Amino acid sequence: MQRSEMIGRLNEMLLKELPQYNEQAKAFMGDIDSERRLLRSLMNVRPPMTVSEEFLMLQDALLLQEREERGVVDVGALPTTANPRIVLWQGDITRLKAEAIVNAANSAMLGCFVPCHRCIDNAIHSSAGVQLRQECHELMKSQGVEETTGCAKITAGYNLPAKYVLHTVGPIINGNLTQQSCDELANCYRACLSLAAEHDLASIAFCCISTGEYHFPQQRAAEIAVQTVNDFLCTDEKIQKVVFNVFTQEDWVFYKNLLL
Repeated sequence: MQRSEMIGRLNEMLLKELPQYNEQAKAFMGDIDSERRLLRSLMNVRPPMTVSEEFLMLQDALLLQEREERGVVDVGALPTTANPRIVLWQGDITRLKAEAIVNAANSAMLGCFVPCHRCIDNAIHSSAGVQLRQECHELMKSQGVEETTGCAKITAGYNLPAKYVLHTVGPIINGNLTQQSCDELANCYRACLSLAAEHDLASIAFCCISTGEYHFPQQRAAEIAVQTVNDFLCTDEKIQKVVFNVFTQEDWVFYKNLLL
């Protein structure tokens, strides 16, 4: 089946599940880029629920094809910093082949429901597939309450190059930065590292937790991240490679000054 046919069939199945979007969907019909944007949007707004084998087969084939087109980056081949166990890399975290990547989640832990939002939570769920939201839903249903800031959960990576996703909820900054928020951010890094070590994962890639939608000051966040990771690696031998994945040039400069 051609890519355009897969996208069309996937949209058809999602609109059957979500008929309230049928009228809005008409504006996206006509070219493959618009229809692919519609597919991502529908996947973003789709609530966690069972999914057909046909959908999964087509979705997985499409996402794996797109993954290869974007290019997979093996963290084992990336140059290290002054610390041979630490890497600084700028780019799309969904391209990284690591044992785990870190997702900056919200307290509901179900991914971003805003269609095509630019946050990392949306990007990771969109590249992993609808199975990721379903697994997160099962975890949260079992837990019974929203996730606490500074904790972490582990799920499969599905169609990502990474085997696992570590989901952590960072502090939200409204007004002046407090010591409590700094401590909570450090807890996010420690919780992810501890979970990775517990599962014998050799590599983990961190995003810049809390610095986007949650407005944590970028330079201070970088300082906390580097200090916390360095302290943890001094006491742990299981994790062989930690990647600080940055997206913006500004974050690259902050981390470069701390690591290189």
